[in-house]
Amino acid sequence: MNPFELTILGCGSATPTPHHFCASQVVTLCGKSYMVDCGEGTQYQMRRCHIGFQNLGHVFISHLHGDHWFGLIGMISSFALLGRTYALHVHAPVQLQSTLNHLLQNYCSDTPFEVVFHAIDTSVHALIHEDSTMKVYSLPLVHGVPTCGFLFREREGGRHIVRSAIDFYNIPTWVLNGIREGDDWTTDDGTVVPNSRLTTPPTPTRAFAYCSDTAFNPDLVPLLRGVDLLYHEATYADDMQSRAELYKHSTAREAATIARDAGVGRLVIGHFSQRYNDESVLLNEAKQVFEDTILASEGLFLRI
Repeated sequence: MNPFELTILGCGSATPTPHHFCASQVVTLCGKSYMVDCGEGTQYQMRRCHIGFQNLGHVFISHLHGDHWFGLIGMISSFALLGRTYALHVHAPVQLQSTLNHLLQNYCSDTPFEVVFHAIDTSVHALIHEDSTMKVYSLPLVHGVPTCGFLFREREGGRHIVRSAIDFYNIPTWVLNGIREGDDWTTDDGTVVPNSRLTTPPTPTRAFAYCSDTAFNPDLVPLLRGVDLLYHEATYADDMQSRAELYKHSTAREAATIARDAGVGRLVIGHFSQRYNDESVLLNEAKQVFEDTILASEGLFLRI
């Protein structure tokens, strides 16, 4: 099974502080890296966490508040200085496109690689990217500007060959790929051997979901059903419920409620308000609802 990993580069909210960097994460599968948000300090954190720039092909921006994308143009500039030549794909709300084009034309006009922009409709749940190893879906969120989260789901592999059955029926190796894809086998005397005798089901796929920034949104529950790891913003504690509602953020308890109702494997809470020097109050409130909750932190590395 290929390693499916998450590294958190920043988990603070609004502005960088001595405790936290602005929002950014990197998801890695089969040697490919996918960035989620790119706040100030992201490229510095990549170096600290030993994440290679050369493996990053796609950046997914959740919304246009500066703490989620102000690091992007600096990172692109650094990539150019480091000699990158292959395209960087940026997936973001359409409102970013004109601003990004302006910045590229005025400050990165000699960039030796293409920056390919992919507009996201943040109002719908849809497949927005797929490649040989991963499918990425948008997750509509509720915030003050058009915002979406992201669901990263490993592509399903083929069925597993039952070697003893292959040998018993003298099946040649050149047809095994088809059998992995579900083909039956017909013997020389015309007997059809069903695929279920020749294979076992594929390994279950793994999934990671990112939900920040958002107000409490029960509509997410069916979209998150059974994901292995959920990152959900938990900007405030219970005593700031009215502030969370005003600014369309979530409390730790609300994040845990989404995790519980969706039946996720683990919950990581982040996007902490700078008012908290000790986030244990957020962790404790979340654990009252969903026990398998941990706090995000810079450099936190998790296997999915």
